[in-house]
Amino acid sequence: MSDIEKTPAQVSEPPAAAEPGTSTKISKVMGFVKGTTTNDLNVLGKDMLQKALEHDEAQLERDSIKVRRKLDFIVLPMMMCTYMLSFLDKQTLNYSNAYGLQADTHMKGDDYSWVASALYFGWLLGAYPWNIILQRYPIGKLLGYMLFIWGAVCMLQAAVFNFSGFFAIRFFLGMLEACISPAFVILTSMLWTREEQALRTSFWLSTNGVSSILGALLAYGSGNADGLAVPNWKLIYLASTHHPSSFVHSVQTLTFCMDTSQIVGALTFAWGFVILFYLPDGPHNAKMLNEYERMVAVWRVSKNQMGIKHQTFVPYHIKEALLDGKTYLLLLMGVCTGILNGGVANFASALIKGFGFDALRTSLLQTPGGAFELIGCMFFGWVATKKNMLGASVIISSLPGIAGLIGLLTISIKHRYALVAMCWLQNVLGAPIILGWTLPGVNTAGHTKRTTVIGLFFCFYCGGNIIGPHLFLPDEVPRYFTAIKGLLGTYCALIFFQVIYTSWCWFDNRARDKKGLHAQRVEKLFEGFDDLTDKQNVHFRYKL
Repeated sequence: MSDIEKTPAQVSEPPAAAEPGTSTKISKVMGFVKGTTTNDLNVLGKDMLQKALEHDEAQLERDSIKVRRKLDFIVLPMMMCTYMLSFLDKQTLNYSNAYGLQADTHMKGDDYSWVASALYFGWLLGAYPWNIILQRYPIGKLLGYMLFIWGAVCMLQAAVFNFSGFFAIRFFLGMLEACISPAFVILTSMLWTREEQALRTSFWLSTNGVSSILGALLAYGSGNADGLAVPNWKLIYLASTHHPSSFVHSVQTLTFCMDTSQIVGALTFAWGFVILFYLPDGPHNAKMLNEYERMVAVWRVSKNQMGIKHQTFVPYHIKEALLDGKTYLLLLMGVCTGILNGGVANFASALIKGFGFDALRTSLLQTPGGAFELIGCMFFGWVATKKNMLGASVIISSLPGIAGLIGLLTISIKHRYALVAMCWLQNVLGAPIILGWTLPGVNTAGHTKRTTVIGLFFCFYCGGNIIGPHLFLPDEVPRYFTAIKGLLGTYCALIFFQVIYTSWCWFDNRARDKKGLHAQRVEKLFEGFDDLTDKQNVHFRYKL
């Protein structure tokens, strides 16, 4: 074992601050609350990088592997569990639809489509404000407090019994959950290198597949329950009605089983404590790392040329984001993946049930779809780690979904299991969504610009999720040919925009290479902490 490994505490400490008096303590408290400390995180990052460079580079390379493994085995599972809880809550609506949700809640026409969109109306409203807040406040603590509120709202689903109630509760859930995805995209870009981010994003987002499997099994178990005073779909939410005439029956039902929405809500609330105390805000304060390992973590991500986090709002970055043509290609891709997700996630049950299966069989047949998503996300996430394969992975991972949609259009209803298999292929959609989410994080530098682009991206993604369910016209049950054709066209548009975006990035990289815009390696590392945008930093290269 090297001396560095034996004695990491010997690394020099950051310059000691003056002995805190009352005013100093107040400023520290206000700095935490407002997110405007005098020592910006990028300044701290520069100091930590400088100290890391005092050590042997070969030793840093070896220790960086240990640091990466700690982050992979401690932080990544926390992100995965959080995202799994989020998606499990979203999917309950889809599974409930197989058990008479619309009839029992007196939904008519496209009411169900509006309920499916409600979560994304809330997400749309909260997406950009959350990104501004994420720039100003510590990510781990912010997510912890948000989970407390989200868990409480989730448990309120037990009081829902009609269309307006479902719409309202899912709207507020959407506002809260709008924080999670951008927070994780930003945190992933702070803890892992650009080469590592696609696979790590695939890991935490692939838990959608796990949620799909658990949700389908939960729905199947609920459908097997007999002799209950409430419809089977309510066991999925476990939403007991509060009508006075059925209050006694509700109490009897609750003695048979707990309310699933309350179970998910309680788990979310309890999980908030884990996130609050253990999820790091960045590499600078990861509790699972010692002082030396934190410096190594900062050294690792300095190669991204994005620094750690700049809490000061820079108006010019917003202007550059809005004038950058690549921003609008990202937004268009966000709309496309949103439309695809909004349609597939909310109408899988309706499609499969329309092939002639009962509610129980419909629930069970959705389980393999979760496995398709899990495997697809992991595989294409791994492919994206290869050199110049990020954009290509988005395109290649879209092909299974396209094949499935063509099958749904052309296969006869007589071959219903073949049609179900085509539905399973739609779950691979998780892969292009994940890889698309990676693009704003890895190819946008300058913290205000990055949060602006990510915020706008998720706004457009939510807009797509609102549009998606409305492609499924009620009078086209069970085949929904208009929706299938619309989703097929959306896939083609996504591939078209991705080709243009990747080509644009390639030409930009080539132009910078031709001009000989290369810096000394150490100089490049420090430039990332100056909060330069990808356009300002001539040594920045886009991931292809």
